Amino acid sequence: MAILESVMQWIVLLLFLFAAGVVLRYFTHMLQLSSYQFQGYFRFLSSEPVRWLPLIFVFVAAGAVLLDYKKVGFLFGIVYLCALLFYYWPRKVKKKFVATSRAKRLFATMGVLWVLIFAVAYVWAPAEGEILIPAVAFALHPLLLALANLINQPVEKAVRSYYIEDAKRILREHPDLTVIGITGSFGKTSVKYYLTSLLAEGFRVLMTPESYNTPMGIVKTIRGDLQATHQIFVCEMGARHVGDIREICEIVHPDHGLITSIGYQHLETFHSLENIIGTKYELLDEVAHNGRNGYKFVNGDCQVIAENMKYPDAITYGLGETNDYHGVVLEVSKNGTVFAVTNPAGETEEFRMKLLGRHNAENVIGAIAVANTLGIPMRRLKAAVRRLEGVPHRLQLIPKGNVTVIDDAYNANPEGTKAALETLALFQACKILVTPGMVELGERQDEENEKFGRSAAAVCDYIILVGERTTRSIRKGVLEAGFVPEKLIMAQNLAEAVKTMYEIESGREKVILLENDLPDNYT
Repeated sequence: MAILESVMQWIVLLLFLFAAGVVLRYFTHMLQLSSYQFQGYFRFLSSEPVRWLPLIFVFVAAGAVLLDYKKVGFLFGIVYLCALLFYYWPRKVKKKFVATSRAKRLFATMGVLWVLIFAVAYVWAPAEGEILIPAVAFALHPLLLALANLINQPVEKAVRSYYIEDAKRILREHPDLTVIGITGSFGKTSVKYYLTSLLAEGFRVLMTPESYNTPMGIVKTIRGDLQATHQIFVCEMGARHVGDIREICEIVHPDHGLITSIGYQHLETFHSLENIIGTKYELLDEVAHNGRNGYKFVNGDCQVIAENMKYPDAITYGLGETNDYHGVVLEVSKNGTVFAVTNPAGETEEFRMKLLGRHNAENVIGAIAVANTLGIPMRRLKAAVRRLEGVPHRLQLIPKGNVTVIDDAYNANPEGTKAALETLALFQACKILVTPGMVELGERQDEENEKFGRSAAAVCDYIILVGERTTRSIRKGVLEAGFVPEKLIMAQNLAEAVKTMYEIESGREKVILLENDLPDNYT
């Protein structure tokens, strides 16, 4: 009996350690998706308690052992730990967990914490503590991970400072490099791609790739990609908190700056529109006060910018007649857009592009404004505009036989959804919307999603909502607008939605708008 009990103890211990590792990987992934920020991580824990409450039931096994029902306790422990392994075992996800150096340091700290936990359990009240203390720690595993993240903050700050200083050193070694900062609540990535393509007509240009718009993403680009031959660095600057743009500016010190838009984006972390406005203007504050006589560009069509024009000398662009770079859309179809642009000198050129919609014309006009101001003639930009391709996951058109997919899966916002529906409306085919809704809008989230639902009902033939929790407000808006309930479909996940969208009106020509794709810590 003693031998059997000893064997069961070892089995439980090994399963316990293995399960702890699997659980640690899962919650570290969620912390990684939250950019190691406590606010996003605890939002995940509070909004999805079902993800971590199963850990609490480890008390059942511990209680059975403490009450001297050891065989029952050990058997329950083995079965339960196996169930946890199945529940938390890595599955196919949208954004994979990456075992970065930071994640490895976090694992190491968690290892030290577990050693201390077992040591305390052995030394303090060994008759009870050997089981109870590890059981408590296991049940509080997500919070233990947050503690490890907090402990590591000084180390992470030191590592971060080292890489930032190295990036600054590299920039000092490129004194003739012109840095153009781009920020905005929406449109900044698209404008970055378009501007880089236009500037390539006259300069050697480096841009931050994809969505590398955080300090460390920008630092990685500088340290890994900047070459002596580069003349211009187009730097996208993202922000979720007040001061984020200022932090990036202190690294790259932009010569020129462009604000594409200001609106209700990441309101959950900014808390107010005033904070968003102040943060976006941190870019132009740097340009205005760095003594380099740089250019400041703003989207004059953006209502929030127009109402909060901090710098009267800023060069404005857009489709409004009062803008310095004034565009007029001449033709919009599913084949592209034709528009004319007049610059401050009175020159007018007509441009054609494959990109769809007024919003894309607005973004390209912003890129034309910067490129022309920096010396490239508008006539020379016409061919470059004609060659522009859609930016991945931002109203990107993907033809698939008689089905056209409009991929707008990256980080939807109120203005973006409006532009997406306008683009969808250009098509005469069966129109299908697939969306999980918008997030990170704070107290305005339900209101904006409800508006989105009403607008979608006016355009779409079918609407597929992904996930019930984030789409209740959209559903409400859709039905209040009089949409046919039978054509409003609920899908539990994106895979189910994709399967359904291809089955609808099978064989008929259709266009499908994929509007937003929430990361795994929201789904």
